[in-house]
Order: sequence, then C-alpha cells, then structure tokens
Amino acid sequence: MDIETKLELIKRVGEEIISEQELVELLATKEHPVAYDGFEPSGLAHVPFGIYRAINLKDLIAAGIRFRLLIADWHAWINNKMGGDLDKIRKVGEYFVEVWRAAGVDMDKVEVVWASELVDSSEYWKKVILIAKKTTIRRATRCLTIMGRTEGELNETAQLFYPMMQSADIFHLDADICQLGLDQRRANILAREVGPKLGWWKPVVVSHHMLMGLEGVKEPEGYDENKSIDIQISSKMSKSKPSTALYVHDDETQICNKIMAAFCPEKIVEGNPVLEYWKYVIFRKIDRFVIERPTKFGGNLELNGYEELERLYRKGKIHPLDLKNSTSQAMNKIIDPIRSHFEGGKAKELYEFVRKENITR
Repeated sequence: MDIETKLELIKRVGEEIISEQELVELLATKEHPVAYDGFEPSGLAHVPFGIYRAINLKDLIAAGIRFRLLIADWHAWINNKMGGDLDKIRKVGEYFVEVWRAAGVDMDKVEVVWASELVDSSEYWKKVILIAKKTTIRRATRCLTIMGRTEGELNETAQLFYPMMQSADIFHLDADICQLGLDQRRANILAREVGPKLGWWKPVVVSHHMLMGLEGVKEPEGYDENKSIDIQISSKMSKSKPSTALYVHDDETQICNKIMAAFCPEKIVEGNPVLEYWKYVIFRKIDRFVIERPTKFGGNLELNGYEELERLYRKGKIHPLDLKNSTSQAMNKIIDPIRSHFEGGKAKELYEFVRKENITR
C-alpha cells in the first residue's frame, strides 16, 4: 500500500493531526508504526467506545498500523473510578476487552496491555520521574483535564501523577503515534515537548472526534484553550448520563426512545448529534441506506453517503422524525451483534457485574 493511501485511511480517523508532515515522514520510514490509546475501565460501554473505536481501529490496521490498547487500570484508580476500588476496575477492564471482541476487533492484530503490568517496571517509573522533572506544577495541573476534570477539581496529590504516567505510557509502549480522542491532546502535546528534551522522540498526535451526547452542544467548561475543541470535549457523550448516551447493551426500544428524545432541529446540521451518528458511525459501517417514508411525504429515499444526507437535510428534504426513525433502525442493527454477544457465558457474567456497580465520575 502506498503512503498516500495509508495517509487517507489515517485521516479518516484523525480530526486533528500534529503534524501531517511528520506523519508522512513516519510512514515513509517505518512500514508498521506503533499507535496506542488508553482507556480507564469505568462503566458500561457506549457507542463511542464500543463501536466508534472499532471502526477507527479497522482503518488504522488497514493502513499498516500496529495498535496497542492500554487498559489504564492504575490511571482509573488515581481518578477514583469505580469508587477507587482497583479490583473492580480490573474486572471492568476484562469487560472492555470483551466489548472490543464483540465489536469485531481482530484481537490477533492488536495488543492489549495493562497499566498494572507497566508499573511493575522500574524503567517505567524512571520515565515518569524524568518527565515530571521537565514539567512545572502549573503545566501538570493544566493537563488534569485529560482526566475529564477541570483545573479547579484537583483534590489529591496522586492526581498530579496522572499526566506524567500518561506521557510515560507513550514512550514505554514505544508508540510512534498517540491515537486518542481530542480530550487527551494536552498530555500528548506534553509528550511531544518533553520527548526530545530527554533524548527520546516526538510522537505524532492523531486525535479522533468526540461523539457528542444526545442532548447536543453544551457550553465550554474549560477543558482546552481552543474554544471549538473545548466545546467538543464538554459536549462529548458520557457513560455516566444514561438518558443522553447510547450503550452497546441498549435494546431496540431503548435506542428508539433515546434517539426520539435527541436534539435534532429541522434543517440544522451544526451541533446535531443525530447527524453525527451518520457521519462517524453508520456510513462508515454501510455504503447505502434507504429512508422509509409514506408516499405522501415523498416516498422512500435512497442515500449513498453522508454528504448527500447532510445536503438534503439542510434543505429540509428530510424531516427530523424520518431521520430519527432511520437512525434508530440503523443503530439497532449495528448494536445487535454486540448486545447478543453478552447474552451468555463469561461475557454475560462480566456485563452483569458492571451493570450492577455504581458508576462514579
């Protein structure tokens, strides 16, 4: 596969790439670059985690990327997920792996790494300390937004370890590419700055889009100095808000009810969470879709891509109710194989464990 084709596949994933020229140079010099993403085990899997992540992985693997999925159990412990119970966090981590398997991720082509394995290494902690010595307290505090918390929410000294550990993860995993969400960009930028100072490398950052919650755009909460990125992070779908999140375990009725209640103003494309599902999920899983409508409302309408859908919706050729009905049908079909996977065996046991736990932010 030539570099141009690889680049196009990666650009389908990366909403922001720092920098594209560095990425091109990396692809030219390394046939199989290593990328990583880290996940705090916490709560039931929603569509951004369980489906959108799998879609992005497919494109990256096709581009020749070797991917490492980090189960960030120690990071979740620091962030007080699952009530700060490390044993529960690890159990949720096992559930996360099962979700990826159910979503069709080829587990033979990705490497799952646990943070609890990394912390057994003295070399890992040496990296953490070296990075900390190159980072001011103010900078570390600003990076705490990667934990889903604003700067004013620093309550424990342990939280200051988090950005240092996340940066150390990159170098300890030999990651050429940081392929996380836009909400993690501050830690990735920190790694780009300290890497060369410590005689290491400057990782390329390929940040994917953050799917918004079904309530639509929210006011910026101070996660990033870039207002548009701040809004996207503030508006992202949260597992801790069941009414505005779609989970991979939702049944057909739940999916329909949530999407019917979603923010979806007529003719408005910007900030429309229902259209986001088509752009980032549905039309990356299917090539065409038929919106079913009564003849008096124009009859069935065949769509062959997101651009066509957006154009027709903006012109008022597709009514929000028809769009929502079609979205419910498409998402139910996409979610069904994952939902079914958790109906028995070990998968069901893990699901039942996570479902019964109180999820902490």
